[in-house]
Amino acid sequence: MPNPVRTSPTARFRVVALLEGLSLLALFGVAMPLKYMAGMPQAVRIVGWLHGVLFIWYLAEVADLALRKVWGRRMVALAMLMSSVPAGAFWFDRRLRRDEAAAA
Repeated sequence: MPNPVRTSPTARFRVVALLEGLSLLALFGVAMPLKYMAGMPQAVRIVGWLHGVLFIWYLAEVADLALRKVWGRRMVALAMLMSSVPAGAFWFDRRLRRDEAAAA
């Protein structure tokens, strides 16, 4: 069975978006409270660095889909907007699944 992450740019984007969304939730929901309530600033350094790397990877995947002309400007703009909203990546993934199901 072929690996869908390797065969589909959209599937690869989904994996990266999930990781990026989880890292954003971890940053806001775990690391920042640890920094400000428990005096542990290293939590934000570690999770913030990880989130930054994943966000850059997310941007690269969005650019890849745009350059392959899989997505138009509206979809790219929506992907960018949802990357800055906590849990937005999960909503966007659900939208992608719904759109793919409708196209099939």
